[in-house]
Amino acid sequence: MTDLNTAVLPSEYLELQKVVRDFADNVVDPVAAENYRNHQFPYDVVKQMGEMGLFGLPFPEEYGGMGGDYFSLCIALEELGRVDQSTAITLEAGVGLGAMPIYRFGTEEQKQKWLPDLVTGRALGGFGLTEAEAGSDAGATRTTAREDGDDFIINGSKQFITNSGTDITSLVTVTAVTGQKENGKKEISTIIVPAGTEGFTAEPAYDKVGWNSSDTHPLTFKDVRVPKENLLGERGRGYANFLSILAEGRIAIAALATGVAQGCVDESVKYAKERKSMGRSISEYQAVSFKIARMEARAHAARTAWYDAAAKMMKGVDYRREAYIAKLLSSESAMDNARDATQVHGGYGYMNEYRVARHYRDSKILEIGEGTTEVQLMLIARGLGL
Repeated sequence: MTDLNTAVLPSEYLELQKVVRDFADNVVDPVAAENYRNHQFPYDVVKQMGEMGLFGLPFPEEYGGMGGDYFSLCIALEELGRVDQSTAITLEAGVGLGAMPIYRFGTEEQKQKWLPDLVTGRALGGFGLTEAEAGSDAGATRTTAREDGDDFIINGSKQFITNSGTDITSLVTVTAVTGQKENGKKEISTIIVPAGTEGFTAEPAYDKVGWNSSDTHPLTFKDVRVPKENLLGERGRGYANFLSILAEGRIAIAALATGVAQGCVDESVKYAKERKSMGRSISEYQAVSFKIARMEARAHAARTAWYDAAAKMMKGVDYRREAYIAKLLSSESAMDNARDATQVHGGYGYMNEYRVARHYRDSKILEIGEGTTEVQLMLIARGLGL
């Protein structure tokens, strides 16, 4: 198993990596296949992650967090992604899409009200952006929030919203059209909608190809009334604020995808050494060993990319180009490594109890969610003046 470079990372990151790796191997992995098969959300695992402080890694202690940083979160995501993507994306979305918008853009009152439960894993939040015709083109948002006295009344629908329908979901932050700008474009704002609000419905969960123990629902809003004090951030800045959250999220997804890529390497090395064919370990055949060597190169490149993006983000310099590259490279590495790991495992690689089979089913969404491959290429090309 490949360790992080001790010459690169301080000891506190290495210690965190070890703790989360042990948790992933000894707590997450033993129940992952059953949860996956039953499409069962891992409540007990999430509770333990909360008790470990994983949901609070990048948040200050005054809100119940661990006082760490975004790099710490990404270290944890890589280790969880190595074993089970459903668990990893639950953490990534709970922090990046649930709690982070409130921390970045919320009033002090909103932070005091919502963050203590979100950063300790006692509650989860979702971010309602995507609609039937508004994904990459968020400007096509049709959900509306009209003023009525001291309230907003929200009508519309959202799709593919993670952590939006669990028993511990406390809120969904929703992008909605709140008016029209002087230039004629839509004024899009973000509004906190508490779970259980009348008219807010998490529809039945999706039947997905992968991420089967992650919680994902379509949402509907029918005359949902929330107070204007639930406006998150400046009115009309909802789309701009989301873009900044998405940029951070691309680094987190890159870390998760790197874990997937590395997990496929680790499982393939183990299997290749154990599996015999024609009296020899299949690791002795160049066709197999070269395939795994290429997988290792992909995982290393993906890790280097997200390290670079995260380091720039933490220095407070423009990191967007590096985030686009990390997201592109790591998601493709995860998908390629999952395919090759399945090939190395042969028929066993097609059985869902094997990690590599689950990675094969799960990894495609990494090239779609939080910015498609095509969007990353467009943004990189635009940065080159093309």
